[in-house]
Amino acid sequence: MVIKDEEQPLHILFFPFLAPGHLIPIADMAVLFATRGVKCAILTTPVNAQVIRSAVDRANDSSRGTEGALAIDIAVVPFPGVECAPALNSAADRKKFFHGARLLLREPFDRFLVENRPDAVVTDSFFNWSADAAAEHGVPRIAFLGSSLFSRACSGTTVRNNPVEAAPDDPDALVLLPGLPHLVELRRSQMTEPKKRPEHWAFFQRMNAADQRSYGEVFNTFHELEPDYLEHYTTTLGRRVWLVGPVAFASKDAATRGDRGFIIRGWAPQMLILTHLAVGGFVTHCGWNSTLEAVSAGVPMVTWPRYADQFYNEKLVVELLKVGVGVGSADYASKLETRRVIGGELIAEVIGKVMGDGEEAEAIREKAQELGEKARRAVAKVGSSYDDVGRLVEELMARRSSVDV
Repeated sequence: MVIKDEEQPLHILFFPFLAPGHLIPIADMAVLFATRGVKCAILTTPVNAQVIRSAVDRANDSSRGTEGALAIDIAVVPFPGVECAPALNSAADRKKFFHGARLLLREPFDRFLVENRPDAVVTDSFFNWSADAAAEHGVPRIAFLGSSLFSRACSGTTVRNNPVEAAPDDPDALVLLPGLPHLVELRRSQMTEPKKRPEHWAFFQRMNAADQRSYGEVFNTFHELEPDYLEHYTTTLGRRVWLVGPVAFASKDAATRGDRGFIIRGWAPQMLILTHLAVGGFVTHCGWNSTLEAVSAGVPMVTWPRYADQFYNEKLVVELLKVGVGVGSADYASKLETRRVIGGELIAEVIGKVMGDGEEAEAIREKAQELGEKARRAVAKVGSSYDDVGRLVEELMARRSSVDV
């Protein structure tokens, strides 16, 4: 008997960038879609497959016997040399890594699309070449960067308008980011300098252009957290988006721990730690995964951004959401670059501002608890993120039917 296409489950390929901070949220997202009856596959390399293997196995085990839920596949492809971005120790290694990712992953990506004919691909925005590759195969590409809507709006206006160029040549000069719902200013030292980092700037431009010509974008955030920037992104910028987070709720850490502090080397079970009753605050570099996990746990933050989207996320946490206080980090610099030292006394003072007995600390804690409750409601049935997952699935099923006709 021939089974009609509309009776087959929707099939989505997830293609994460080769770094845990990009990989883990995409794996959690695959879990979300698999529980809604979507056939999901994750394409990655051997080392990165091991990062998500236990979470995927747990999700597959728990899905057995659950009506409609499907198992997730991990498609592993070889990748000679360093496979994971955190292991890179020089600018030259980083350049070689990005170049290799494009050259070595294009062929297996193409092959998967030909052999499996998925209904859509969710690919990391860092793989900007995947937009054209997916289009060549007639597969809608949905971009995912693992950032907040706010930071994407900030980076988007920066790429379009290059406000740094017009700012005074002073590291502490304030740079206004134009065209946003709120007044957003950063120090010049906290931003990418296009003339000093021309390759980075060109990469951001290619990435932004590829995402704009994609089918749409999916975000690990929720409507109630960034309503003004959802409106800005969809109405002002005319972008198609689905907000499905916080995705970390989809794959809870299974490890256990005691109440006393200890050092964890490697990737920590962060959601488990943040939801522990002993945790009253979180010193964070403001990566979006960590930021959203703190929001989800209702934990106030001490912000210490370093580079990438982290200074934007600090603005969101401190000035818009008002659930944290900054230590005064001022230099856009990766682990390979130097930055100004933040003194211990200042750090202690800032920690007191979120964990002390004053009115400011109490207001921050109350706001953090309120956002944590909203985050949990968003992923529950009939919540905004739960609904957005269903909306995307329905749109892709409707597209399949129209293409088949």
